[in-house]
Amino acid sequence: MSGRWVVSLCWTAVLLDGFDLVVLGTVLPVLLDSGEWGLTAGSASVVSTVGLVGMTFGALVIGTITDVVGRRKALIFSVASFSLFTALCAVAPGVVVFGLLRFLAGLGLGGCLPTAIALVTEHARVGKSGSATTTIMTGYHVGAVLTALLGILVLPTLGWRAMFVIGAAPALVLVPLMLRYLPESASFLRSAVPERKLSGGASAVASLFRGGFGRATIAFWGTSFMGLLLVYGLNTWLPQIMKTAGYPLGAALGLLLTLNIGAVVGLVVAGAVADRVGLRLSTIGWFAASAVFLAALSIRLPGIGVYVAVFLAGCFVFSSQVLVYAYIGRVYPAANRATGLGWSAGIGRIGAICGPLLGGALLTAGLAYPWGFYAFALVGALGAVGASVVRRPADDVQAASTQERTSS
Repeated sequence: MSGRWVVSLCWTAVLLDGFDLVVLGTVLPVLLDSGEWGLTAGSASVVSTVGLVGMTFGALVIGTITDVVGRRKALIFSVASFSLFTALCAVAPGVVVFGLLRFLAGLGLGGCLPTAIALVTEHARVGKSGSATTTIMTGYHVGAVLTALLGILVLPTLGWRAMFVIGAAPALVLVPLMLRYLPESASFLRSAVPERKLSGGASAVASLFRGGFGRATIAFWGTSFMGLLLVYGLNTWLPQIMKTAGYPLGAALGLLLTLNIGAVVGLVVAGAVADRVGLRLSTIGWFAASAVFLAALSIRLPGIGVYVAVFLAGCFVFSSQVLVYAYIGRVYPAANRATGLGWSAGIGRIGAICGPLLGGALLTAGLAYPWGFYAFALVGALGAVGASVVRRPADDVQAASTQERTSS
């Protein structure tokens, strides 16, 4: 029964994470059209980037603290934190305060995902960590879709400030439920007593390089960088790149929707495949397939062909990074699992910032089509290489990890 609470509560937390992250993109057109605070495209870009920087620090710091104070406390703090600062965005008096609040909300947002994944991984049944992680990540896409739908309904009648209130309100129910029903990870409780000193302060990060974990740590950081570069780069610039290729705007926006529908389907399939063939092979295969289908988008396909290609690209691109998270949870032991997830997600956020910059630079240079897809395909190939470099430091890590989940 506790396992069901873990999945339900963590899925809902990740849904709010997805809602909160996408809400800025939903309200920015309204803010720009109304001239609120004298906001310009340049200052809006700064606000967006500041939020991503906050997420980077949040993933690094909260992910590390999670291995000291526990998954339960860290996740509850993350949800309460980003919900509070999201609500305050509704009463921001100016763009500077608004940007500061987005940064502070980003801290909680950045810590939510790695903590939720660590908790779900440690409650998953043996051999089901891949599908457990991908299931949790469907919450992000549901949150993103809900944001778009609510934007259509709410913005014309209640205005942009209501979107932030609506995004924060569910925490009034979720946080009390988490306080009452969310259990701590049994794996953390077993590892915390003998290894709490080792996990304190900078030692938590240093542990990622001890005992033969250094190679896997560097490889995971590089792979996460590539994975999130693809996710954010394509979500930001796919419509404009397809317009450059000669597709009408309506078709270009339809392709973006197709890309994200493919993402949801890909998450379900990726989890099932990972449970069957293993996380290492599936992660390498997913990045390699991403590279193939992204390169295929450089060909101007007729009719439904381009939708099929974009759908398949979405299936592999988005779930590639989720498989990285699942793989990380499988390689690191409980004592530093959340730290490993947090730092990989944090380094990955740098890729999230670079993705839109890469697409924008290619568009400015007039090279977005077809070279943009070749560039993104190369990133996918590098992600496959990074995943292939990962090695467990010793066979006993696998045995220990299996034993943990068996008794959870």
